[in-house]
Amino acid sequence: MKSYGAIKYKNQASFHPLKYLISILKHLEGTTCNLFEKSKVIDIKKNNSSYDVVTEYYIVNAKYVVIASHYPIINFPGLHFLKMYQDRSYIIAVDTKEKLFWGMYITSESPEISFRTAKFGDSEILLVAGGDHKTGDKAVNVESAYIDLESYIKTIYPNASVMYKWCTEDCVTLDKVPYIGQFSKLMPNVFVATGFKKWGMTTSHVAAQIISDKIQGKSNEYEEVFSATRFEPIENRKEMGANLAQTVKSLILSRLVIPDEKFEDIDNDGGGIVIYKDQKVGVYKNEEGEIFAVKPYCGHLRL
Repeated sequence: MKSYGAIKYKNQASFHPLKYLISILKHLEGTTCNLFEKSKVIDIKKNNSSYDVVTEYYIVNAKYVVIASHYPIINFPGLHFLKMYQDRSYIIAVDTKEKLFWGMYITSESPEISFRTAKFGDSEILLVAGGDHKTGDKAVNVESAYIDLESYIKTIYPNASVMYKWCTEDCVTLDKVPYIGQFSKLMPNVFVATGFKKWGMTTSHVAAQIISDKIQGKSNEYEEVFSATRFEPIENRKEMGANLAQTVKSLILSRLVIPDEKFEDIDNDGGGIVIYKDQKVGVYKNEEGEIFAVKPYCGHLRL
């Protein structure tokens, strides 16, 4: 009989993200904290000793600003777009047709696969995630990524059926250590938290502790490890050069490549770049043939 080994961590917690946030909001009720919905921030501007946080409809002035928007909403002078990349991974929700275990698990071998159970009505389902790669890698077939996950889980649960599937994208730094702390030395009192590499529920707590300490003028024993102003990565210097070259190449090609697709050439549940009224347009057709269009330029660099 083949034996298996595992490492167990005590005192782990499984969170429902939405319920967790609602609980935090309840704790803020009755305090001086103001919460704003439907308030997309489009810029942060220096205003003497404070900052104007510019939304689509109004401006909020603040002494301290924390950019915790997954990918930083401003590029300069932080230059984080040069220091990290986007990584895509895939998830399937599975009905195993069997009684499920409790807990969260991740494999140690490659490819890395993670598992966790989730409530679904009166029953439980299994969430299986993996197949990560750099976003935009044309060598990866999206549908194959889902098929690979399904094939893998059926080696454990032969009668399993896929109920839902989706993908997610995460910010990853070049040295795999998140950027937490001062956004730039040129913007005092502006802080950033990004590059969580799929560990957002845990790393966000690290970020909260470091940044709240910085705002209160306290030192934090971990702030140097996660310093957001570091430019030379702790390791992976070669990847930084490759990332810079890929960024520049992508931006140039997005302007120079002439689209050859036409609306009728795009399959349902597919996408492409077309010319519409002498403008490049990114087009996606859903499974019913309904068309969705976006500007195919980098929203962060305005290119």
